[in-house]
Amino acid sequence: MRRFTLWALALLLVLPAWAQPTAAPLAGRFQRELLRQAHLQWGLDAPVAALAAQIHQESGWDAAAVSRAGARGLAQFMPATARWWCAREGVADSDCLPHNPAWALRAMVGYDKFLFDRTPGYMDRFDRLWLMLRGYNGGEAHWRAEAQATGLKLPTRGQIDAACGRARRAALHCRENLAYARRILLVLQPRYASWGASWGPVWQPAQQQVRQVRP
Repeated sequence: MRRFTLWALALLLVLPAWAQPTAAPLAGRFQRELLRQAHLQWGLDAPVAALAAQIHQESGWDAAAVSRAGARGLAQFMPATARWWCAREGVADSDCLPHNPAWALRAMVGYDKFLFDRTPGYMDRFDRLWLMLRGYNGGEAHWRAEAQATGLKLPTRGQIDAACGRARRAALHCRENLAYARRILLVLQPRYASWGASWGPVWQPAQQQVRQVRP
């Protein structure tokens, strides 16, 4: 069990019952399917707690949720994103159903894995999850452009975050995009620690961190 998971469980033990962070009331009905999809597409050490926290953030586990922008279902897929993902996965239009909980969980878990696999392999998996979530919320191309804007060959996640608004993304959108990853991983993820693996940050001595080299 990872250090972050142990920390989260220890916190639950010392908090009084009324103060313990809990999963959303509707979450339980979808737990089994989320676990099934997470383990199927990510493996047995899937970041289940983060994936559950993401659903919590997106829709509050309301399968009928519709945002003002038109995002739909548990995972709040925009219609264009849903169509693109279905076409990529070979899913017929008639079966592309963001309001269907099974479709939404399968699609979000798969799309997350797609985004995660495209994050920098030199980073630890917590930082890669962070960038994955930023990509899900605001578009992968934006954080990639911000990474390039750092002028570094191997920028850290913190340096990429600090470059938000210096490339294609308008600076006024940075607060929301950064807060999305922060809330899911640092605030909501501990609520779902009992569901499965929690991928926490890895603290490294400065001399062990990746040395930054300008191209």
